[in-house]
Amino acid sequence: MKILIVEDEKELADSIKTYLEGNGFVCEIASNVNTAIDKIVSFEYDCVVLDLMLPDGNGFEVIQVIKKIEKNEGIIIISAKESLESKIDGLQLGADDYITKPFHLSELLVRIQALIRRKNFSGNNTVNFNEIEVEILSKIVKVNGEKVELTKKEFDLLLFLMGNENKVLSKSAIAEHLSGDMAYMLDNHDFVYAHIKNLKNKLKEAGCNDYIKTVYGLGYRWQNE
Repeated sequence: MKILIVEDEKELADSIKTYLEGNGFVCEIASNVNTAIDKIVSFEYDCVVLDLMLPDGNGFEVIQVIKKIEKNEGIIIISAKESLESKIDGLQLGADDYITKPFHLSELLVRIQALIRRKNFSGNNTVNFNEIEVEILSKIVKVNGEKVELTKKEFDLLLFLMGNENKVLSKSAIAEHLSGDMAYMLDNHDFVYAHIKNLKNKLKEAGCNDYIKTVYGLGYRWQNE
C-alpha cells in the first residue's frame, strides 16, 4: 500500500513516514503543492495524507487536481485549522476524512487503514476470494484454511492484484506500488517478475488456483478462472 504525505513540517512528515513504514506502507513525501501535484500526476497512491497550509499554496488545490484528473486516491486532510468551515470545504471538495493537529500517529494509521478498506475492499478487514482468505490488518493469508507464509512485498502484491480484479496492471505500475518513486531509479523492473513468480508458486503449492494471468506485452491481471 502506497501513501503520499503532503506536509511541509519536516519533523512531522518524517515521523509519519517512519511510523507508517513500520506498519507496512510504502511512503513518499511532498513538502509543497507543486511537488504533490507532480507526484500525483505521475504516480498512483492508495491514500494522500494532506496538510492544508503549504508554502506555495493551499492543500485544497491538490484535492481539486486529484478530482479534475479523476484519480482514485483516498484523501485524509491533516490540519491545525479546527473550524467547521474548513472541514466542510475539504469534505465537499472530495476529501474522505479530516484530522485536526495535533493527533496520535496510531489514530492516523487506523483512519488510513479504514479508508483503504472502504475504497478497495468494501470496508472489510477480511477479503475472501474463492479458496483464498486475506486478513488485511494481521497480514495473514490462508488457502483452504491453511496459512501461507508470504513476504511483505508478496502480501502487498497480492492485495494490489486482488483490489484491482480484472484490471491489467503494468509492470511499472506494480513496481511503483511496491517501491514508490524509487522504482524510476532502477534500470529495469525485473524484480516485479520475481515477486509475481514467487507469489504464484507459493499459492500453487498451497493448493490455490492460478488467478494471476500474464497479459503479454502489457502486464498482469487478477481474474477468476
